Amino acid sequence: MKPAWAEARRILCVRLDALGDVLMCTPALRALRDAVPGRSLTLLSSRSGAAAAPFIPELDDAIVHAAPWMKAAQPSRPDDLFALAASLAARRFDAAVVFTTYTQSALPAATLCWLAGIPLRLAHCRENPYHLLTDWVEEPEPKLLVRHEVQRQLALVRRAGAAPPAGAKQPLSFALRNADLAAMRARLLRLGIDADRPWLLLHPGASAASRRYPAGHWARALELLVRRSGLPVLIVGGAPEAATIAEIRAGCGVPVHVLAGELSLGELGAALRLAAVALTNNSGPAHVAAAVGTPVVDLYALTNPQHTPWQVRSRVLFQDVPCRFCFKSTCPAGHHQCLTGVAPERVAEAVLELLEAQAETRCLA
Repeated sequence: MKPAWAEARRILCVRLDALGDVLMCTPALRALRDAVPGRSLTLLSSRSGAAAAPFIPELDDAIVHAAPWMKAAQPSRPDDLFALAASLAARRFDAAVVFTTYTQSALPAATLCWLAGIPLRLAHCRENPYHLLTDWVEEPEPKLLVRHEVQRQLALVRRAGAAPPAGAKQPLSFALRNADLAAMRARLLRLGIDADRPWLLLHPGASAASRRYPAGHWARALELLVRRSGLPVLIVGGAPEAATIAEIRAGCGVPVHVLAGELSLGELGAALRLAAVALTNNSGPAHVAAAVGTPVVDLYALTNPQHTPWQVRSRVLFQDVPCRFCFKSTCPAGHHQCLTGVAPERVAEAVLELLEAQAETRCLA
């Protein structure tokens, strides 16, 4: 570890993406915090990403900012950026770590941290950043390798002397709260679902249209699952998913329960923890499920390769296509074949396999 990093106590961690991206940084955050006794971490993120902060024990604080170089519904104004730089300067951070995917540039965030006078600045960067970064890690992806997002961020903080113990498991962090678990148990009871017996959870949403499994396919998968397993099914999602959820419910032809737009993030985490298996797209809830240890069937659009469920029992389903890894929010070919090509029968079989594996584990315990 460089002596300057060994002395860095107050670190700004920049991850300007959404919920799942922040969660995939948590093993690196843990390594960064544990490397120096008394170190504190502050997250700078989008509103969606910062919402995870209360459930990440590695973090001490969070700052919300809609950066103009990121996708955002309401981008910030130039004055907002200068005000943020001044606010960061007033906090007198010792160091900043900029977390990005390999398709993103760290330079705008590095410039912000430079303007804020943060003395140590670490990030991956494809081109030579000269004075914008004091600690430049030359971008190896995708030319030399492609890593899971968790591995990428752990490799980055290792350059600052933050390395977890060799061979130690590095789970994602999402600390459940007793109040959320109790509230979710009460909700399930009102729906007639016994939280202590197996039941299934479906979250059909995703921020990008290219990562959404079709509602009709979900409906057919649920029909097969309910008829074959007899287990209760709960469909959850935010208000933007209400129409999709209604379509799934109307099309599945079997009884299902719905909580659309009703759950807080804490309650969603509790619901995912209590479910026997979660069904999701490649989206934030898939990573919450992984963090709380619930098996996941992930309908994984081949938009990018690095975000599969981390260190949890899972089935990642997709149809291979020549246009794989397009990194697009909408399907550029218009066919969505990487998802529409996944038959609902495959989804049902994957869930049943995970349920069987769980039953076998319980028998061996």
